[in-house]
Amino acid sequence: MSKKSVPKLKKKSALREYVEAILIALLVALSLRFFVIEAFKIPSGSMIETLAIGDFIFVNKLSYRTEIPYTALGMRVPGGGTTLVEWDSPERGDVVVFRYPADPKIDYIKRIVGLPGDSIEVRRGVLHVNGQEHKRRFVENYKYKSQSCVPEEARRYLEDNGVDTYSVLARAGVQSGENFGPITVREGHFFAMGDNRDNSSDSRVFGQAPITNIKGKAMFVWLSMDRCGGIAKRIRWSRFFHAVK
Repeated sequence: MSKKSVPKLKKKSALREYVEAILIALLVALSLRFFVIEAFKIPSGSMIETLAIGDFIFVNKLSYRTEIPYTALGMRVPGGGTTLVEWDSPERGDVVVFRYPADPKIDYIKRIVGLPGDSIEVRRGVLHVNGQEHKRRFVENYKYKSQSCVPEEARRYLEDNGVDTYSVLARAGVQSGENFGPITVREGHFFAMGDNRDNSSDSRVFGQAPITNIKGKAMFVWLSMDRCGGIAKRIRWSRFFHAVK
């Protein structure tokens, strides 16, 4: 009996293996970015002292829902922003990244202070939600530098929303945004404010934002760069892995 020859398996070339490995790694990285976790840089001082200018943070995109990516490679995706799965609902006090209502290609980061049905009012700089004052306690006089490296001064307080306590800044004297409302948050929307209360363009300016605009919840700082500092102090080592809360 004649022996049948067994066909030899063709071995992949080294180049093909490298290309396949790179494509798989790229696919995994893009999937993580679009659906799981994304990195953002803090460009302004609106969230000082919770977040510093030049902080790089990770945002958990699975905190509330999974959506079709709004953009990909700088281009608008058809149906982008549509919810695929809803996991949880945002809560007051959450620091979130969301698409700016007037231009969804721009991302903002603020703290949620009001949810659907809430009454929001600011009296003499103090936030009131549903008629309840968010009590705050003076901590210290606080100094920082703006995006232009200009020295700024404010008073730092610890604000209590009944569940969480976090730092907020307020300038001394009468400020333009220290009285606002009352207004009621519409269904499907949220009201956001920056922690640097007198130096923040937030819902007092651009109005309420759709909850579906939320991209995710801020997690922690993984890198922090101080453009106003000298070479030796350019990296803020102490802020590495600083939790955002």
